[in-house]
Amino acid sequence: MIGSREVDVEVGPQATPRWHVDAAAALGVQVGDGGFQTNLFVAARPPVTWPCRVGVVPAAADCFQDRAVEPYGNGDSDGTAEPVAGVRVLVGLGGVGKTQVAAQLARHAWQERAVDLLVWITARSRDSIVAGYAGAAAEVLPGERTGGDADARRFLAWLAQTERRWLIVLDDLSDPADLHGLWPPQPVTGHTVVTTRRRDTALVGAGRRLVEVGLFTPDQATRYLVGKTGRDDEAGQARLLAAELGHLPLALAQAAAYLADRGLGFGDYRRRLVDARRRLPELLPEPGALPDDHRETVAATWALSVELADRLHPPGLARSMLHLLSLLDPNGVPAPVLTTQVTLDHLRHARPVEHAGERAVDAEDASDTLYGLHRVNLISFEPAQAARAVRVHGLVQRATREQLRPEQFRLAALTLADALHRTWPEIERDSALGQVLRANAETLDRHADPLLWDPEPHPLLWRTGRSLSESGLAADALVYWQRLRDRAEARLGADHADTLTARHHVAYALGQNGEPVAAVAAYERLLADRLRVDGADDRETLVCRGNLANWRGTAGEPERAAREFGEVLADFLRLLGSDHFDTLNARHNLAFWRGRAGDPAGALVAFEQLLEDLSRVLGPDHPNTLNTRYNVAFWRGLAGDPAGARTASALLLADRVRVLGPDHPSTLTTRYNLARWRGEAGDPAGAVAELEELLVDRIRVLGADHPHTDRTRTRLAYWRAQVDGAEPAVPLVQPKPYPA
Repeated sequence: MIGSREVDVEVGPQATPRWHVDAAAALGVQVGDGGFQTNLFVAARPPVTWPCRVGVVPAAADCFQDRAVEPYGNGDSDGTAEPVAGVRVLVGLGGVGKTQVAAQLARHAWQERAVDLLVWITARSRDSIVAGYAGAAAEVLPGERTGGDADARRFLAWLAQTERRWLIVLDDLSDPADLHGLWPPQPVTGHTVVTTRRRDTALVGAGRRLVEVGLFTPDQATRYLVGKTGRDDEAGQARLLAAELGHLPLALAQAAAYLADRGLGFGDYRRRLVDARRRLPELLPEPGALPDDHRETVAATWALSVELADRLHPPGLARSMLHLLSLLDPNGVPAPVLTTQVTLDHLRHARPVEHAGERAVDAEDASDTLYGLHRVNLISFEPAQAARAVRVHGLVQRATREQLRPEQFRLAALTLADALHRTWPEIERDSALGQVLRANAETLDRHADPLLWDPEPHPLLWRTGRSLSESGLAADALVYWQRLRDRAEARLGADHADTLTARHHVAYALGQNGEPVAAVAAYERLLADRLRVDGADDRETLVCRGNLANWRGTAGEPERAAREFGEVLADFLRLLGSDHFDTLNARHNLAFWRGRAGDPAGALVAFEQLLEDLSRVLGPDHPNTLNTRYNVAFWRGLAGDPAGARTASALLLADRVRVLGPDHPSTLTTRYNLARWRGEAGDPAGAVAELEELLVDRIRVLGADHPHTDRTRTRLAYWRAQVDGAEPAVPLVQPKPYPA
């Protein structure tokens, strides 16, 4: 045998070196145990020194933070460590530190003498895996090397039968297919750790399990930044910077190196980070100055993942889908936004030239594309999460946005504005969905400004504000409408129709926010401008007069409100007819203020007549019809029939839950008044029970400090006092008028 020598091996449990026994077994030679001599031809190489390490385990990163990943050993009482069995596949977004976690596991196993053989292989291709196995074979197996594949197979066969304890680490696996036929065996003495950006189903099963390596916790991220820079006195600023970097280990490391090289504090770096003029590469070290042996900057680290995803079926869509996601809320995007027809059309037109002739993109293609991005850990896609089905790390979004050409950016932004608007339900039955849609709309508006104003405000901007108002979030709605008004005036001019409409919403939000006097003043100014710009008989002018009357009544002038609504109703009848939506609204508000002016019986008759017409014109389930039923119940109670009001409110509640959902503000208000009429009808204990349940739901939906939540607490105290025989603490509150 070329390059070999004859070795005399004394066989016997006390005399035979272990590596000789392993070598004989690998060659298929039977070694006896009677103490006789056997001649073996083995490779001319020195004996293996156990324990043996093959490959280079990366050094620990500076200020390494232990992660919530199961350690390799669990030190026993005798000082040894028993490895955790099986194959662990460490998966996660590029930059979360999977390699560092695997290296820590490997170092721990080596230092605790939990393994006899530690092999570290960079697994970016099938060839590199085969070469790694062949290199390990050369270290621990005798015999002539016969080539990569053959040596790799010999090494895997040896792993399957040896009694030696071993750990194989396959770092940075690019494609699960590269391990086909090359997975290490799983004897009780052997263990494997794989790191990869992929989370394909091919990586699980057969004794393998996925272990998610997530972001640093806020405390870990803060400790890292402080430890890396030595700025113990800036821990508060470090925590804020860590949050803005999304607690991503790679970004934290590179940001720390950047600010240290430039003598910056955490606050200085944060100011640069939020500066829209600076691109991400400007905020990271140069490639030659990367810390901890990093190979790529944050801005470049996900490029390979995007390429992988774009090759998955259906090909050519992943990059464009990520472009869309880069403009939305990182905390959650509803899947329907990404599967609506306008989105599908955008994906089809944005396909690369080589895929341009393929069939139209459908919803299944979009879903498969999201799963593809999920498989390479660029996004998290969990359809069961409904409103927040898709999540993306903020830095992935920023790196993606900064690569968009101006025309790509414009088309993506307008596509998403249309998609969000078309996805938004006219009636928000699901308060959580409404919250997520608002967050996505505001994120898009922030990134895309001023694209959503060309040539006029996109309907999405109005829908977002209406959602806030309709959800009972009066303070937030007021801030939103004030900002929209200022933007409209700056872009379109003071007399533009959209500016005047924004002023209308500001005025109404003032009243909703508990400032009826300010609302009256705002509507008086708006009415003067409507008369000047639009004329006395314009619909918008009449609507403005109605809203002015409403808030005058709320501010303490119910008789004047009723008189002015009578005048508005006459003009609506003259100009629009008896069945027009605005005419019916005017009748509704006239009836309401008639009751508040001291005629509850007349209000009840007017609402009953209006209910017949609304049911005929709008249908029994229209929100205005349901609201009129609410007023029929309310004024019936005030007219002296609390038992009838209770019955009518109970029937209305069932329909409002069915049509609007259990968490809609109108549904909650109906529950509030049902409790009132139950108490007024002689059942204060029942009122207490219902208000206790309502309080829990209002805290959940609106928050503990919302005015409606406070009102529920006050009403609960009132009826508890009634149950206890005490004097009522507060008077009962009248409902507000319906919007004009």
